Amino acid sequence: MSGDQKYIYELFNLGERVAVVTGGMGRFGTEDAKILLKANARVAIFDIADEPNEELAGLAKDNLLRFYTVDVTKEEQVKEAVSKIEKEWDAPSILVNNAGWRASPNEVSRASVPFQEYPMDVWDEVFRINTTGAAICAKVVGGRLIERKKPGVIINIASHYALVSPDQRIYAYREAKGKGRFVKDASYSASKAALIAMTRDLATQWAPYGIRVVALAPGGAFNSKSDQEFVEQYNLRVPLGRMARVDEYNAAILFLASDASSYMTGSTLVMDGGWTAW
Repeated sequence: MSGDQKYIYELFNLGERVAVVTGGMGRFGTEDAKILLKANARVAIFDIADEPNEELAGLAKDNLLRFYTVDVTKEEQVKEAVSKIEKEWDAPSILVNNAGWRASPNEVSRASVPFQEYPMDVWDEVFRINTTGAAICAKVVGGRLIERKKPGVIINIASHYALVSPDQRIYAYREAKGKGRFVKDASYSASKAALIAMTRDLATQWAPYGIRVVALAPGGAFNSKSDQEFVEQYNLRVPLGRMARVDEYNAAILFLASDASSYMTGSTLVMDGGWTAW
């Protein structure tokens, strides 16, 4: 290995640091786990699912990968899981707050209605999962790092819709084709915007402890289950003219988790089909 190659390797090598990925059984969570494992991290998956998905189950045979059934909105469950991780490995020094409300046109729900008809119990549920769950995990993991005087990084997965409003015209084809109305709900955008605000706040509070808090705001990723009309309408509004592949955010996750971004705190990395900004 040349000197330059060694430098790059060391910059992105996580050196058996312990990482927690919430919502790790989902499409994005699985990708997060895969890239962290490739960078030599030990990865703990938090998810409400009882069994790992097929891809992660296969990876667990040859990697330091563990699964915990955790509802991230329950502080005691998060504390218990973190305690178990510490006993087996060490205190987590990387947290990827990926768990979130599923707001997809593939899954019409009570949230998929005009705001004047919006059920406020659903509003509370969306915030409970997207914002409160992330806050609880950050509180527990960050608190343990402070107690143990260890540095670390918390990566909050926000959304481009925390920064720009959804274009509801994308979904107009549904009614025209008799598929029912779909409205990208305001609670999703608001809860993700709150997550970015929390990121900035925690970044300033915890920087003196060597804990970086950052956010990644991804755009839409292609799903083979999606209606072709939806994909076409979305693509028309993206500079690159296409949705992301689900693995195209992996490098950003690794960058934010690694020493390559060691001076970043409170930043939001926005990645949306050709628009990348801080």
